[in-house]
Amino acid sequence: MDLWYHLVDLLPFEWAQSGSMYFMKNALLAVLVISPLFGLLSTMVVHSRMSFFSDALGHSAFTGMAIGALCGFHEPTWAAVIFAVVFAVLFNVVRRYTALASDTVIGVFASTAMAAGIFLSTLGGRSFTKFNSLLIGDILSVEPAKIGILALILLAVIVLWLVSFNHLMLSTVHPALAGSRGIRVFWQETVFSAAIAVVVTLSMTWVGLLVINSLLVLPGAAARNTARNTAQYHLLSMLGAVVCGIAGLMTSYYLGSSAGASITLYLAAFFLVTFILRKKYN
Repeated sequence: MDLWYHLVDLLPFEWAQSGSMYFMKNALLAVLVISPLFGLLSTMVVHSRMSFFSDALGHSAFTGMAIGALCGFHEPTWAAVIFAVVFAVLFNVVRRYTALASDTVIGVFASTAMAAGIFLSTLGGRSFTKFNSLLIGDILSVEPAKIGILALILLAVIVLWLVSFNHLMLSTVHPALAGSRGIRVFWQETVFSAAIAVVVTLSMTWVGLLVINSLLVLPGAAARNTARNTAQYHLLSMLGAVVCGIAGLMTSYYLGSSAGASITLYLAAFFLVTFILRKKYN
């Protein structure tokens, strides 16, 4: 982290001065790690038409937090990660062996998870207010250790993309054809869902449950408006997420607003601009 702090010291901002405001410097690094991660995952979420899946995962992560707190875990986040991964696997199992549409299955799981989370967090007359911070998030509270974990996840997702992107894309577009070519469609979808589950859960306390779904939808949706090929699609999604992430963090710092909400509004503006320009590029 010392190298990162020395680099940030070169920036022309008062919070970047040496020996001060490490929370802001940590938040900037977190944005630089989280943004491309969400931008990359967003392309597949949009392509797979699973825009509300991340929202359902956020609900499951909230339930995992409640379970972790109820069991007395020192760090309930890890209980939430485990629960979210199990949730993602069960979702894929049910979706595979039922005739119900994906959005219906997502609705069933999301509503059940949220109800279970509220039930557990208020069990025995407990107050729900201690979980209010999860709804809005606070990226200024990010810890360097968590940033390191997310950086490793980003690296793992990039490797996964390079190794199995074609298989995952074919599994999404035409599952039957993918299966006939020996591709294990279920496991491709499960690994992808588990990756989203881990990212959403670890980021929830910083971004906020109310807006985290937008980070997995807007970058890919905006990039799809103007991208002419797959490479442009991924690049625009990642760059848009990074630029909007940094702009949102700066706005949050200077105006005192929620970082998650600020980033989301910039992403919405990004989508609006690409929507207006879509006819020019397509």
